[in-house]
Order: sequence, then structure tokens, then C-alpha cells
Amino acid sequence: MADPQATGAPSRRFAQGPRSVAEARRFVRTALDGVASDVVETAQLLAGELVTNAVLHARTEVEVSARVDGGGTVRVGVSDRRPDRGLVPYAYPPYAGTGQGLALVGHLASRYGVDADEDTKTVWFELGPDDAMPDDAMPDDAMPGATPDDATPDGTRDGALRPSVGWEIPAPAPSDTPSGATVTLVDVPGALYSASQQHRHTLLREVVLALAAGEDLGVPPGELAAAQDMNHLISTCVTAALQQESSGAEIRSLPLSVPPDAGPAVQALRTVLHLAEEKARDERFLTLPALPRSRVFHQWLFDQIVGQLAGGPPTAWTVVPREPGASPSELVPWDAGQVHASRVPTVAADERNTIIAANGPAADLLGWHADDLVGLPLTTLIPEHLRKRHLAAFTSLLLSGQPRILGRSVPLPALHRDGRLVPVRLFIQTQELPDGRTVFVAQLTPRAAAPVTPTRPSGRARSVAPQQPDGPTASAAPHTGGAGAGMPALQRLSLLADTGAVLSNASNLDEGVEQVSRLLTERLSDWCAVDLFTGEAAQVDRVCVVGRAPGAARPEEYEGRLPPVSETGRGPLARALRGAGPLLLAEPPPPSQATTALDAHYRELLRSMGTRSAVVAPLRARREIIGALTVARGGAERPFTEEDLPLIDDLARTLALGVDNARLYQETRNIAERLQRSLLPVLPEIGHLQISARYAASSTTAQVGGDWYDSFVLPSGDTALVIGDVTGHNLDAAIAMSQLRSMLRGIAVDRQEPPETVLRRLDMANHSLYREATATCIYGLVKGPENGPWELVHSSAGHLPPLLITEDGRTRYLEDGAGVLLGLDPDLPRPRARDAIPARSTVLLYTDGLIERRDESLDHAMDRLRRHAADLAREPLDVFCDELLIGLGADSDDDIAILAVRPAPPE
Repeated sequence: MADPQATGAPSRRFAQGPRSVAEARRFVRTALDGVASDVVETAQLLAGELVTNAVLHARTEVEVSARVDGGGTVRVGVSDRRPDRGLVPYAYPPYAGTGQGLALVGHLASRYGVDADEDTKTVWFELGPDDAMPDDAMPDDAMPGATPDDATPDGTRDGALRPSVGWEIPAPAPSDTPSGATVTLVDVPGALYSASQQHRHTLLREVVLALAAGEDLGVPPGELAAAQDMNHLISTCVTAALQQESSGAEIRSLPLSVPPDAGPAVQALRTVLHLAEEKARDERFLTLPALPRSRVFHQWLFDQIVGQLAGGPPTAWTVVPREPGASPSELVPWDAGQVHASRVPTVAADERNTIIAANGPAADLLGWHADDLVGLPLTTLIPEHLRKRHLAAFTSLLLSGQPRILGRSVPLPALHRDGRLVPVRLFIQTQELPDGRTVFVAQLTPRAAAPVTPTRPSGRARSVAPQQPDGPTASAAPHTGGAGAGMPALQRLSLLADTGAVLSNASNLDEGVEQVSRLLTERLSDWCAVDLFTGEAAQVDRVCVVGRAPGAARPEEYEGRLPPVSETGRGPLARALRGAGPLLLAEPPPPSQATTALDAHYRELLRSMGTRSAVVAPLRARREIIGALTVARGGAERPFTEEDLPLIDDLARTLALGVDNARLYQETRNIAERLQRSLLPVLPEIGHLQISARYAASSTTAQVGGDWYDSFVLPSGDTALVIGDVTGHNLDAAIAMSQLRSMLRGIAVDRQEPPETVLRRLDMANHSLYREATATCIYGLVKGPENGPWELVHSSAGHLPPLLITEDGRTRYLEDGAGVLLGLDPDLPRPRARDAIPARSTVLLYTDGLIERRDESLDHAMDRLRRHAADLAREPLDVFCDELLIGLGADSDDDIAILAVRPAPPE
């Protein structure tokens, strides 16, 4: 077995094993004695990479040859006995820390290639006299591999097999696979596949290294060989399919040709990867475990191959059921333009916990300029008492791959630049860079404003492909009828009715407008856009651009804030925003009409979306223009005509009415929550008592409810603790809550009576105001001198019992003192409870939104609260409260109020 292109060159055979890599490097150094040292070092590096690939993938003995011709050119060949395995390029990122494989050969060699016959395959490279390894050939974090720094004191290298990445030696290409079966992968996201493939290869290399070092991983050699072969086969097939796929779309459907009996090998690959993931989570491998989205993707990939080989139908990746932190809808390619164009406060960070993008709304919310945030650590925006927790959770995600808050709406405080805390709801998604790195995109919804349902960041047009019964890849049928007089009356009425229903049922304005846009592109047009005035003078936001055709342009610059509307604008959009229309456009307006920046922007949108005809109509509500609707057609579609204008005008009126109603409703909710928040008290400062409280509106409901808390010092010196919940989630509940809170404080301060008496008087007063309204409440008094002992004397009107957490983590619900709800019968007697409070223990009062979940027993919910609280027993009280909200308040569909008190005697 000799290099046919290196006849007469010194050669040596090496056994199939990791130690052959170091031995081959030493052989090359000896064979090239007298050659410049920097060229020899480069030759050693590249030879080591080639032998590594042969050991890992060919699994045969290896022969290495090395010679120097008369001109000083070095030629090295590495031969193995697997000529059936060709070379497939894998585009790995330049920062990969475990080597660069054959990518280094392509970067450093003068010439390189591969020769094969019936028995052997030889990969060879040449180095000229000036082909020294450049300083930037290896990344800073790469292992030094074949440099002299790896040598032991006696000049030998003990580091056996060095992993390599880059171009690897895979199984046969699909065209070479006999009797191949076709498996179709529907809606494959390119960036996610690249990241998952890279991680799959890395895990398998770690397994080979561990087994070579004698570690028992529970992987039989035959199963590992089958897993490696199937891994290379999948990579080869997908690479070939991607090369043949001409579409530039990020999400593609790929046909793969695989052996019909590949099922057992796929299961072997699944098993080996599962074992490798466990080792990575136990930190026994250098490689970090996969993040949730990669694990779910691999599960889907393997299920598709096995299932389709067994005769099952394909299932698109885009319809895989959602999981927090791994939802397919979240796995979108990273684009900084999406962050900048989004109207939701958004910040993006990389895997180093560094901010890489922030938009204007986020900067305004937190008191920064957007450009100033880029490059800062993410902890800049995290309150000091939560930074340790954030770093621990972030590290845990990277080390274990287990998410805690990914894909969930979590109430917590953000840190303003001036040091104050800003209550927000945090929603984090993961996105992919083309080279496989992960970006964490965080949306920060102010909790004092109506929520924005977490969606993917805006800033690019959305493509609509309505699903048909035959499968997820079916595309919408072309429009065959006219929209106006040519559309049957029943269809016209149905479209108008559905438009109104979509707006009425949407949880927020942005979602409603996007759903209407999707509806219009399915039934009326190829694409549409909705522009709305923001309330600022002449300022307009393009809320969404939705395209029907999957290949439609998606320029992110056309969404978001538009140039100001000018009285001098002559373009169709400017005219519609001043009240003209609906306007029929038989073609994009001529350049002469683009007299303002807004005109030019709109003309470019029409051109880039391939518009053949369009209608732009003003959106009118309460005798004011609030925006404009554009519907357009292109390609072979029948162009819009004058007959279509009445229907589009009716649609614009329906859309305008829905937008106006949504804004009024949102404004009402904002006012109610601001009222509710303004009524939340300033907690007293008491030297020997630490008191902390939190309020978080629901993440899914109207954001207005009857939860409240209060704390104040009575003239007697006792500290009052109050928590309550008025039935309902609307403005009436918030008003009733404010009246109850004020009455209770007045009664308590004026009479200074026992808790049960104060509650009875409050019930009587409430009965005079709201005969049918009910509420729960706890009124308690913390009694005791500065140095203790302390006790809690309380009475409960149908409220969940307080939880006592001692410093050592023991917990107990204070269930005595429970009575009926307020509003049932004010004459019923109410009990009183008296409980000792040890020093540095915590008494927690809370509303049901913190613990109750649908389809879960109350006992189970209360046990979960006990466990969380016990784990936080020694944390500072602010950390204690925030951690409870983060751990238990995510995605809650009810309001949450918590009040905690902790006796802290002077040191």
C-alpha cells in the first residue's frame, strides 16, 4: 500500500489506533530532515490531521509517505484501505477549538488531492519552500496539535489521537448507494442543521477518544462503528442534497437517498449520542452538551429516517409540537436587523454573555443609547442581587443543556442606567448564526403596560403558505377570481366577517394585524402591508409585511419606523395617509412621484416585492386617519381593477375599526394597571424587620386584577401585613381592590383591634359597597421587641395560608385562623391564629397566581412552593422574592402578589 504519486519516497505503515497519529508526525519529521523547520512543522500538522481522519473514519491501517523533490517541494501522502470513502466538505467555523481537519490542508498546502484505486485511497498535499504555517492559521483557542510544544522532554509526543474537524471521510455519496430509499426531510432549517451536525461529529469524536484511552462508556465497538458510519452517511446525503438545492431559502425540504435497511444503524447512532450527551452533562467530555433545540432536532431527524423507511409519511420540522426552549418556531436564523426593526424592547446576547444588539425601545426603557449597550456584559442590565443567579443559570444552560426560562414569559426586574429597577416580563428565544453559534434574543415587555405576546422579532416580511390536508408543504392555490364584483357575494361577506373575527380574537394589536394580513394574502393578494400612525406627529410604523409566495423578497428595512409623512409627498402611500383613496396602482409609481423619503421608500417596497398591481387604502376611525392598508398582486395573477376597490375599502374600514378598538382596550388596560400599581404601597423601613414585596400582572389575561398587598406600622408599634385578592380580572376588580385596601388600612389604624375584628369590620364595610362581590384577605400583625421574640397574629378570610420558612430550610403552612371569604356573611365569627417567628426565618404571604395551575391539585402546587421556598431560605429577601417569581410565576395566567417579612435582630 503505497502512495502512487510518491514512488520512491520513504514510507511507513501504522496500525489502526490513536497512537499512530503521534508516530506518523515523528516519522514525517525524520523523513524531512534538513528541510526548513517551519515547513516541517506545517507538514507534521497536516499529516497528523490526515492520519487522524483515517483512524477515525477509515478504521484501517495507514501508510504515510514523505519526500522532497529537487526544487525543495515537500510531498506527503496518507493512504488507507477504504477507497469507497470519498471526501465531503464540511464548513466548520474558524473558532472550532478541536482542530481544523482537512480545512487546514486546503488553507496551508500549495497543492492537495486524492487518488484511489480498487484497494487504497491516498490523500496527499505539497508544500513549497515558502509554505510555512502563518501566525493566524490556528485560532487562539485551538489545541496546538502537531507543534513542537506538544513534545515530551525526550522529543516524543504522548498525546494520542487529536480530534479534527473540517473535511472528513464519510460514507458513500447517495448516488453510490445501491437500491437506496428516498427519505424526505420537510422544512429543514439550514443554520440549525449545521450546528447540530457540528455537535454530532464532536460528540462522536469524544467517544472515540474516550474509548481509545480505555474508558468504559458502555458502547460496544460494533455499535459505535455502526453509529459512525450512519453519521457520515447522513452528513454526506444532506451535504449532497444541499449542494443540489438551488433555493437560497433558509428553510428547505431535502430528499435523501439512504439504504432501505438503515433503521438499526440510525437507532445505534441515537443510542451512542444519548450516552455521549450524558457524559457531556457529567462534564466527563470537553464538549458541552447540546442545547434543547439541537436535541429536539436530532430526535426529529432520526424519527423521520426510521419512520419513513418503515412506510410512514414525512412530518415537517415546522410542525413539531412546541417545547419551552426548543420550539421549532423559535429556531430562526439570526438577523440583527430583526432586533433593530422590532417595536418590542429587545436585547440580544451571544454565548459569552455579551450584548451584540439592542433596539431603540429597549435602550429607552433602560436609559441607554442602543449603540452604547453593544459590547457590554448582559449583567449590566441585571440587578446586582440577581447577577449571581443569572450567571449560574446561564452556565447551567451551557453545561447541562437544560433550560429554565427559555421560551417562557418570566416576571423579573431589569436594571435602569440610573440604578432603579424596571419591572418587566422577560421572554428569551434562541436563534442561530450561520456558523452554528447561538444567539439569545430577549424581549422585555414593561409590566406597567399591556403585554405584547412574545413573537419572533419583526423586521422581515413573513411568508404565508397555507397548509392543505395533503401535507405541510402544499402551497396556496393561485387566485382565480376577482376580488370585487368577480368574487361571489358569499365569499365577500365571509372575508369581511373573518377579518373582524380575527381582530376580535387576537390577544393583542400586533398579533391581530398580522393575522389579518395573513388572511388577506391567502384569499385576496400576493402580499400586503399595514402602516399605522404611532401617536407622534407624522410618525408611522409599518406593523407588518406579509408575503404569500415563499420566494418573495424579505427586506427587513421595509418594516418598522417609516420616514415622516410630509404635506409635499405625492406618492400613493403619502396620499392615503392624508385621507385619499382607496387608490388603484396599475404599476409602481414613476420616480418623478418620489419627492420625499417616504415616497421613495414605498416605491422601493413595491418594486422589491415584484408588484404588478396594488391598492392602497386609508384606515379611518372616529373621523381620523390612523394608517393605511396595501394589498398587491404580481406575477401571473389577475391585476386589481376598479371593481375591486369597494371590497378593499370595506376591508380597510373593518381593519381600522378593529385597530381602534384594540388601541382603546389596550389604553384602558394600561390605565387600570397604572392605577393598580400606583395603589401598591411603599413598604415601611423597620430596623429589625426586613420586608419585601412583588406584584406581577398576568402574562396572558387582561393584565388587570384584584391582587394587592400592604404593610404599615400601627401606633402601637406592631407591623401590619396584608394580602388579598378580589374576584375578577378587570377594571371593576382593580377598583374594588383599591377601596378594600384603603378601608382596611383606615379601620386597622383607627381601631387597633385584633386581626379577626378588623376583618369583620372590613367585611361589613365591603357589604355596603358590593353586596355580591367576594374577596380573600389575610390581615396579620408582627409583634415583638427589636431583639425578639416575635410572633405573627393573623386572621384569614378564605385566603391561602401563610408559609413559614426557617433559616435552615424547614417549612410549615400556618393553617390556623382560616375563615370564610369577605362578602359572604359579615356576621359570621372569624378565628385568630398566633404563631412564633424564629429569628431570620421568613413569613411569606402570596396570592393564588403564584402556585395554582390548570389540571393540577392544590396540594401538589403548595408542595412545589414549599420546595422552592426552602431552597431560598438563606437568600437575601429581595433575591428570595425575585426567585419565587422567576421559578413559579413564569407563564402564570393570573395576577401574582407576594409579601415576605423576615425578623433580623441587630448583630
